[in-house]
Amino acid sequence: MNRLTTSWGTFPLTRFPADPRDPLRAWDAADEYLLGHLAETGTDLSGTVAVVGDRWGALVTALAAARTGTGALVQISDSYLGRTATAENLARSGAAPDAVTLLTTQDPPPERIDVLLVRVPKSLALLEDQLHRLAPAVHEHTVIVGTGMVKEIHTSTLALFERILGTTRTSLAVKKARLIHTTPDAHAAGAGATGAGPAGADLVRDANPWPYRYALPADAPAGLAGRTVVNQAGVFCADRLDIGTRFLLQHLPTGLGAARVVDLGCGNGVVGLAVALAEPEAELLFTDESYQAVASAEENFRTHAGEDRKAEFTVGDGLAEAAAGSVDLVLNNPPFHSHQATTDRTARRMFTDARRALRPGGELWVVGNRHLGYHVTLRRIFGNSELVASDPKFVVLRAVKRAAQARDTSSR
Repeated sequence: MNRLTTSWGTFPLTRFPADPRDPLRAWDAADEYLLGHLAETGTDLSGTVAVVGDRWGALVTALAAARTGTGALVQISDSYLGRTATAENLARSGAAPDAVTLLTTQDPPPERIDVLLVRVPKSLALLEDQLHRLAPAVHEHTVIVGTGMVKEIHTSTLALFERILGTTRTSLAVKKARLIHTTPDAHAAGAGATGAGPAGADLVRDANPWPYRYALPADAPAGLAGRTVVNQAGVFCADRLDIGTRFLLQHLPTGLGAARVVDLGCGNGVVGLAVALAEPEAELLFTDESYQAVASAEENFRTHAGEDRKAEFTVGDGLAEAAAGSVDLVLNNPPFHSHQATTDRTARRMFTDARRALRPGGELWVVGNRHLGYHVTLRRIFGNSELVASDPKFVVLRAVKRAAQARDTSSR
């Protein structure tokens, strides 16, 4: 466990799920830069402070110790893992249970924000959506500060702050991190404005383009051709069917009957939807750690499979909470990035949890880039891996849970 030292104290912080072998900290230089700036400038934190994109809770954990006054401290996050880490880090620091209000990107934001702190996300679309959603709560005196590593802040990033909220400039780089300073323009003063005068009444702002809807191509496989799907901002490949998913859709298992099928890391849910359309008796479970993703998957399923079709939609840590031996088939297109870090840690955890959740004879089907070597990982976890299909870029792999593995799981 690492400790973050700030002007308001030192805090033990971990990511979630905690892994002593994981060398990555729960904060970086961008978080340190922002916290140091707030302390050095004596920013008034007594009003409502909204923190967007706080990845593992480092920002709100420190701010919970810094704050005085009656205003709310609010974290807004799209990540179940990040929110869980935040709750654990707050408890570990001794913060009061009600010190921070944890909201998701699907929850209504605060009506008025006095300090808006934005950790720039990897997804420019998610940033655009969140700035649009929060703009009505900004008033002419709102302090707006963003932060990110230099490689995360681009001209397009600054343009969003400028267009949606107001005049924007950046700081000098410190330890390869920058701050973004935005002064609310009259057009950005929204519902939370006080003293904004006519600007609040004559509010004119570009419409939020999210969620985004598009028609799947005419050659989309598995009964999806021409269907319109919705993607909330931040969902992977939000404006088109990504090529890895398309390849998996071309090679889905058939004849599933009444199998319980999991779309693990579901994104917008098109893989599970394809199964539902082809296998009318199958029972579907969609799960992802992104609130935006699961909201997209549920809307797409209800639109095309019908309101009465049985399915579950879960935001959580993959299959970590699923009962052992409770599912028949798991379909997975695992991510290999955690924010800016390239890692197979998430895929390994997904595969391990899938093996535990599968019944004896149950199968995990995985699509991935050829160079990732998932066949090696699957053999290590399942004891087997079969190549179902391949092209120059992707492979579809199949691993089966054997009866001996089921006995091993039940004995632990």
